[in-house]
Amino acid sequence: MIKREDMLELTRRMTPNRSSASRIAGAYFDEEGYVDGTFNTHFLKLSPSEKTVNLNLAKTVLLAKTNEELKDYRITSAEKKPGSIWQLLDGMKETELKNDAFLDIFYELLGERFSMEYPWYCFMLFGQYDVPVKGSDKEWLEGSEEVYRYLLCMIGPQTGEYEPGKPEYGFLYPVFRDRTTNDEYINIFEKVSGKLQDVFKV
Repeated sequence: MIKREDMLELTRRMTPNRSSASRIAGAYFDEEGYVDGTFNTHFLKLSPSEKTVNLNLAKTVLLAKTNEELKDYRITSAEKKPGSIWQLLDGMKETELKNDAFLDIFYELLGERFSMEYPWYCFMLFGQYDVPVKGSDKEWLEGSEEVYRYLLCMIGPQTGEYEPGKPEYGFLYPVFRDRTTNDEYINIFEKVSGKLQDVFKV
């Protein structure tokens, strides 16, 4: 079960000046699922307006209706086998999206298993959030309990040439639950239920 408070805690840090995102990568697809172009850059190199646009896309995923549009899915230990998509996502996270080979494999897999009826995009954010300590009175304290490292994916239609529209799909991996990392789950955002889930089926 996703707690709204956890999602709000993440999105409060999604402003151009406070963002926990450090890298952004993405691909543009045609109607048939073929990659039309890619990019990969440090998030801080974006202009203030570009940061704002991309953070708003990210917040669309995290602020979707919890447990309705944004749902929890458990990943079994059997699914996390060598060569699985979970191993690929772990590799993308550990290399902080700096390995283009991992990204190319992911885009190819995504194009094979997922499609839209018009040109679309897939953007990926890598971020690190220093989870602050909360006292028994729920007041924030100095220091952090842990560093939450995550991948946030946004998928939606292109509204113009290489212009991203509002995300209709996406995911957060691993999940942020009870203010800590839980890598046994993924949060999947879907406007049309079941469509993006197929990407993760073994």
